[in-house]
Parts: sequence; C-alpha cells; structure tokens
Amino acid sequence: MARENWKSEKIFERLVNNKSQKTYWNNISELRKRATEEIYDQAYELAKSQNDKNKIIGIDVLAQLGFEPRIWQQKTVALYFKLLENGQNDDVLFSLLFGISHNNENLTEKQVVKLTELKNSKNKDIRYSLVHALSTIENPKAIATLIKLSEDKYSSIRNWATFGIGTLIAKNDDQILNALWKRTKDKHQETKLEAIVALANRNEIEVKAQIIAELKNGEYGTLLFDAINTLKDKDFIPYLESNLKSAKKDSGIKEEWISDLKQCLIKLKA
Repeated sequence: MARENWKSEKIFERLVNNKSQKTYWNNISELRKRATEEIYDQAYELAKSQNDKNKIIGIDVLAQLGFEPRIWQQKTVALYFKLLENGQNDDVLFSLLFGISHNNENLTEKQVVKLTELKNSKNKDIRYSLVHALSTIENPKAIATLIKLSEDKYSSIRNWATFGIGTLIAKNDDQILNALWKRTKDKHQETKLEAIVALANRNEIEVKAQIIAELKNGEYGTLLFDAINTLKDKDFIPYLESNLKSAKKDSGIKEEWISDLKQCLIKLKA
C-alpha cells in the first residue's frame, strides 16, 4: 500500500520505531501534507518528549505542517524557543534551527538575539543551520551574524550566509557591501558567484570587471548569467561568444549550460 494511503498513526509508529533513516524524510513529508489538529497535537507532544529521537521527529513534522499558512505557527515557534532556552544536544538543536528557518517571519527581538548567541558554536552543522534560521530576517543583529558567518572557514556556511545577506534581504549598507566584496575573492566558486550576483543586483557597477575576469576564466554558470542579465552591459557579449565557441568543442559541458549561455547572449543582443 502506498504511503499516502497509510493511516497517520502508522507513519508516526514507523518514525518512532524505525532504526534506519532510509524512509525518514518520506514519512515526515507525508505527515506534513496532513495539516490536521490530530497530526499537530501528536507532533507537538513528541517535540516535548524527553527522548531526543522522538523530540526531533516532532520538531521536523511541525516545521512545515501545512503550507501557506502553517497551522498554529505561533504556538510552534513558542515551543521551539522554549526548547532552545532549556538547552538541547546538537542533533536536536540542528532540527530546531531548521524548524525555525521555516517559521521565522515574525520573530521578536529577544528571539533573534537568542539565535545569534549560537554564532560561535564549535559545531559547523549548528552554524550552518543557524544561517538558515536567520536568513530573510531584516534585523541588524541577524544581519551582523550572517556577515560574521560569511567568513566562516567552511565553504557551505560562507556560501549560504553570502546568499542570506546578498539575496534574501533587501537591506543595503556599507557593512553588507563590504562583506559581499570580500566574498568576490572567495576560493569557493559558488560563494564568489553569489557575491557577484548580489552586487549586480545592488547596481554596483564596479563588479563588471569581476564578471569579465570570470568569463575570461571560462566560467559560465547560471549565477554569472544572472549577474550579466541584471547589468545588461553589451561589453560582456564578446566574452560570452568566446565561451560559447569553447563550450561547443567541449564534450564534457552539459547541454543545458550551453543553452543558458545562448539565452544570455540573446537577451544581451536584443
């Protein structure tokens, strides 16, 4: 019988009793689709459990229970921060932070400050999930924390923090611009391109030279095309044409990348 035909009680039972994580997210996703009071209450009780495995199950179900709007979102957020205040092991904390990331539209100043206290965690997974929890929040303390994490030693954290300050918030000031310019020198390519896109979106014309340098190096990813399409500068055309010729000769280049490159050229020439 297909999972969608299972009773909710059976899915909860599988989540609690399964020793393997193989079907964990399939079961979580199925419960999230069933935005009922019964599911909410059972997940809520699990989240309050003294058993960490059960606690994580409850947190994960509540995180996206119902879509636009979540059901009883305010109650869920209150529970998450109560758990946060009580102190949790890193596995629970990881789930909590991602749970908050899906429900962070209306956090209070106190709640934001509580989150920022985790910025110096020695656990890279906690810093990574913290970036997600703070992203989209137009709050000076949240933004300052993301700026700090945009310099983290782990590229995945730098990448998402750069995306957070560069794309997911509208605020623009010298601190944000300085942080983005730093990341245009990042050794991690995707982080570098996230910064370039963000600067192009902020109409920082000086980023044109950085884009040309990337094109000369044979870079033609989607993020770079986004920056080019934003600036709409025809000076990019010869570099794009040169890359297109090279790409056609390279059997290892994906066809969809070549297609994106062609579309970028078409838009610029229009």
